[in-house]
Amino acid sequence: MNAHAPALISQPVCAPLTPAALFLVLNIAPGEAAETAVRELCGDLSSLLRGVGFRDLQGELSCVMGFGSEAWDRLFGAPRPKNLHPFREINGVHRAVSTPGDILLHIRAMRPDLCFELAMHVMDRLGEAVTTEDEVHGFKFFDNRDLLGFVDGTENPVPQVAGAAALVGDEDPDFIGGSYAIVQKYLHDMKGWNAQPVERQETIIGRFKLSDIEMKDEAKAPYAHNVLTNIDDENGEQLQIVRDNMPFGEVGKGEFGTYFMGYAREPGRIERMLDNMFIGSPPGNYDRLLDFSRAVTGTLFFVPTVNFLDDVEA
Repeated sequence: MNAHAPALISQPVCAPLTPAALFLVLNIAPGEAAETAVRELCGDLSSLLRGVGFRDLQGELSCVMGFGSEAWDRLFGAPRPKNLHPFREINGVHRAVSTPGDILLHIRAMRPDLCFELAMHVMDRLGEAVTTEDEVHGFKFFDNRDLLGFVDGTENPVPQVAGAAALVGDEDPDFIGGSYAIVQKYLHDMKGWNAQPVERQETIIGRFKLSDIEMKDEAKAPYAHNVLTNIDDENGEQLQIVRDNMPFGEVGKGEFGTYFMGYAREPGRIERMLDNMFIGSPPGNYDRLLDFSRAVTGTLFFVPTVNFLDDVEA
């Protein structure tokens, strides 16, 4: 490594949870002009972020930008992240769909107006170079609960070890400090869920609803959500990811859900969790939460370092 090379700066995938978030999944229009516009934004994103964020220094505005497999090839070519591929659809008892997505923008702040302002500037810069596949405005719901009433994200790794869970290491030398992101939009059957006794809901999640205390292992159902999403490596060490899920909803449409936002140093960790949820471990022992929560999107992205983005040439 060049001793005079700048230190690698990861995008803020491990930033603390914020009360507001905006998720944009975009598709790049055909043609070289669209690709040039996206590459120009990569180089200017840090400047846009500073310009909006400086207006409220306590606003903790941040933005993560990721790219899908096909978009990476169009925009940057080789080398490419070794584990980047399209999201793999899962067909089990329930279905995890695979949906299009070239660019992910995960914008977070203490205030929704900061997220909105940055997104406005980004989309103004991109113009007709992109179309919007999905846009979700997330919000903090009471004490970090999802709309199902349970605290979400309790098992996130502590800050001291979050980087080891979310950031690429020496296994892919060209992309150290990057991260893989999987996003899924889940819609909840709130009437069906709320019709379940609290004890049944707790059995499905594996936690007590009011206190957020995890059930003892011997008391958990084998299909509990926190059983099936707890995975180990070949040495019995837990494999962790960083989640930044957010509730969202539209009251008039009666559409309520959770936007799953997961970061990992390699996507296989999240894919194993999803296989356990949708197919079951063993097969058939699926996550009963999926009886009430339906995945309507699914996309995989690679999140390069800030250095990579800053150095992109149009």
